[in-house]
Parts: sequence; C-alpha cells; structure tokens
Amino acid sequence: MSGGDAGATTGGLHHVTGITADVQANVDFYAGFLGLRLVKRTAGFADAEQLHLVYGDRLGSPGSLLTFLVWEAAGRGRSGVGQVLEVALAVPPASLADWLTAALEAGVPFEGPTREFAEPVLRLRDPDGLIVKLVGVDLPSPAPLPRGPSRLRGVTLLTDRGAQTAAFLARFGYRPAERAGPTQRLRSPTDVVDVRDAPGFVPSVPGAGVPDHVAFRAADAGALHALRRSLRDHGPTEVHDRKYFRSLYVRDPAGILMEHATDGPGMTVDEPPEALGRTLFVPPQAAGRAEDLAAMLPQFALPGEERFPARRLPFIHRFNRPERPDGSTLVLLHGTGGNEADLMPLARRIAPRATLLGVRGRATEENVNRWFRRFDGATFDQADIRGEAAAFAAFVDGAVAGYGLDAARLGFLGYSNGANFLAAAMQLHPSAVRRAVLLRGVQVLDPPPAGDLSGAHALAIEGGEDPAAGAAPTLADDLRARGARVETRRAPGGHELTDTDVAEAAAWLGQALAAP
Repeated sequence: MSGGDAGATTGGLHHVTGITADVQANVDFYAGFLGLRLVKRTAGFADAEQLHLVYGDRLGSPGSLLTFLVWEAAGRGRSGVGQVLEVALAVPPASLADWLTAALEAGVPFEGPTREFAEPVLRLRDPDGLIVKLVGVDLPSPAPLPRGPSRLRGVTLLTDRGAQTAAFLARFGYRPAERAGPTQRLRSPTDVVDVRDAPGFVPSVPGAGVPDHVAFRAADAGALHALRRSLRDHGPTEVHDRKYFRSLYVRDPAGILMEHATDGPGMTVDEPPEALGRTLFVPPQAAGRAEDLAAMLPQFALPGEERFPARRLPFIHRFNRPERPDGSTLVLLHGTGGNEADLMPLARRIAPRATLLGVRGRATEENVNRWFRRFDGATFDQADIRGEAAAFAAFVDGAVAGYGLDAARLGFLGYSNGANFLAAAMQLHPSAVRRAVLLRGVQVLDPPPAGDLSGAHALAIEGGEDPAAGAAPTLADDLRARGARVETRRAPGGHELTDTDVAEAAAWLGQALAAP
C-alpha cells in the first residue's frame, strides 16, 4: 500500500516530545523565556517513575504542544538519522527582532536570523541543546497566550531514506512542496515537515536534547484505527490510551518514531482551564502509587514561584520538600543499582515533614550505580572508599552551606551498599555524619580507622533472614568501640525492607531530629 492510500489525514502536527536532563532549566526556558503555558504535569504513562511535562497555548490545543520526558542528570543524546532534528514554532514576523534581543539578554544561544523557504528564522538552543526555531509566520492559535509562540510551525526530520520518509508522511496528510538542497519541504493545511536526506550520516542516540518522537493529529479514534489497518503490512504498531488522547505509534522506513494522536479528550479533561498544569497526575494504572510517585518525581518552580536554587556539588542530588517542612533534613543513600529517588517513598513514610535529599553514588559496576568500587563480591577497594567518603563529606558541607540546611537537624539513611558507605563515611569523617540509620549495613573498612566517634549516633537494622546479617554485628561493635551510640534492631525477612524498618526508623529519627 502506498503512502497516499487509506489512512491519510489532514490534521497536521499534534505534538513533539523531547527529553530533558534538567527539569528546572526546561521549565525556565519553555514557560519562562518562551512564554508557553505548562498545561500538564504527569507521571509517565510508559514509566510512572518518569516525570512528563506538557507545554502549549492557553488551553493546550493540539498543534501547539511541546512535551518533555524528564531524565534528570541524563547524558546528552546525539543528533543523527532516524530522528527529529529541529522543532519550529510560529511567531509574528515583526517580533523576531524582539526575540533576538531577549535571547541576547537571557544568554540563550542563537543563530540568525536567516531565511529558509522564504521565511525568517531565528534558531535557539534550549538548555539541553535542542534546536528550537522561531519562524516569522502568521499562524493563528485557538487559545492565544499574552506572549509566546502561537503554535508549532513544523519539524525537521533527519533521514537516510528521504524519498521513503516523504512518502510515508503522506499518510498524515503531507504533500511535497519546495525543495532546498537535501531538504524536501512537505506541507499540510496547517504546518510543514522538512525532510532532510543525509545518507551515511551517524545514527541518532537517545538522550537529553534529542527529541523522542513527533505526533500527528487524528480527528478521532476511528481515523487512528483506520491508519493502523493501512499499516498492517508495514510493520509493528502500538496503540495506547494516554488519557488526554489516544495514540498509535509506528516507525517510518528510516526508523523515526511517529505517533498518531487524537485531538480529544484534551488537556481540560481533569483540570479546569484556569488551573492547567498545577496538579501532578498519575496514570490510572499507577493510582495506588500516587503518594510514592509524588515523593520520587523531581520538583520544580514555575516562573514567579519561590524556588530553591541548585548548587553545583560533587554528587548528583535531588530534594523533595513536603508542604509543611519541619526544618529537618534526611539525606538518602541508595543501594546497588538505585538512584537518588529510590528511597524517597520509604523516607517520606518515615519522616513525613522532613526535607528529603537523595544522593546518587558515583561508582558504577555493570552499568548500575554504587558508592564505591569492589574487586569481587567480598573485597572492596579501600582507596576508593576513602576517596569517595572524602568527597561525600565535602558534599555534606557544601549542601549545609549552599542550601542553608540546619546541621543540628541533619540525619542520614542508607540502605545496603548505601548503608555500607554511610557507615564508612561516619568512621572516616565523623563531623560530617553524626546521626544515621543503617539498613542492612556491614563493615567495609579494612582495617577500621581509629578515632573518636563519641558524637555519633546510629540505628542499625538487619534482616533476620538476610544472608549478610552475620556480618552486621561487626559493624555495630566497631562503631561502639570508638564511642558511638549504636542501637540495633532486627526486622523480619531478608535483605528487603519492611514495615518494621519504617516503624523503627521513624521512632528513632523522630527523637534524633527533633527540634531543640
């Protein structure tokens, strides 16, 4: 079946989805600098532990939407064939000089203005490096904003199969128009797609600054399923209910991920127009985890809201602040394979009103996060432990000073590999770590250092059936031998965490972090 057969529509672009590694910088650029409206914040429908932001016009109309998957602290992607290369937004032609001035004042990287296909273009780069073109063309918005782009003008696709990609786009209502060198422009009644043929160029690599996919409008579910039937011989397709629209996913002959998305129900299905983007929603399948996800997903401030400025410190970290903080802070150290958010649901149950500070270990082993290197399952790199402990002590000092934390109400909680490292940091740098909950921790320092730990206080909880439980008393004994106050508890089960851990840690920390 050719690209112009059954299943073609004339809806134009619905949205473009990108990836960001810094949610606050992303919000500052798109809602702050560009003036788009944040119309939705959700836990991801494909991965509920991934924040998803949606920007658009005043009502989040199809055709105005830019969405971002938040991969905090992720690496940059690589632009290449098989991917969206650029996103274009429509602005009034007379406004380009003002946008140029604004970019200069805000320090936003830009190129131009130039002319492309007889249209004035100013290229910007967002904080992740994604190219955002402001195109001077009058395209009305059904729900205009006080300032900012009116809608999506188009996208540029980088492909090594230019003719096949262009033919495939006919299914979405696009027809060939002008050509400029290797770029074929295709038009729908509302916008454009520029297909740039680049045979032999490097393939794209997913990551921050590289769009994930482009979506085209379907009038309704019937049009979406008609397209799916027309693709029966093309290759695999997937259909998903994304609550705000229903989507079909398919890849074009060059591997570019494309989506066919219905116009409805739309962004106002669960929020009134005046409150769009204010509430964190979770997909229906994750409703039972709503509180845990609220603790795990990164927080941010909209333009004009009070914010907690980020500090550059030796470890990747993330805060989670409750609605009514009590002035205490609990620093979280994950286990092997975890990250800075893993312990936040548990910690929020332990300390409902504490500010949580999750930290990511810097060592990696088989592509999973750890806190220090090891030579085998029972032999640890002592030099690496000491070096990382010194860096962690500097991190703690920097966090206390940079974020204005109350050192007298600062506690620590580590699990497994994080507990092992936390205990090592307490022994090596007792002034940095004074109050710690050690969940399934063992002694990893060989030999343990001498010195005074009389100012340290720890709660060690082992699993009654944990294979490592036999080594846990050694750690407690070593800490006590140097003057630390150590309380020990035993939880039912093995290495996994239980409700007993929550209850015991909550009671202990309630006293350890109490206001004087």
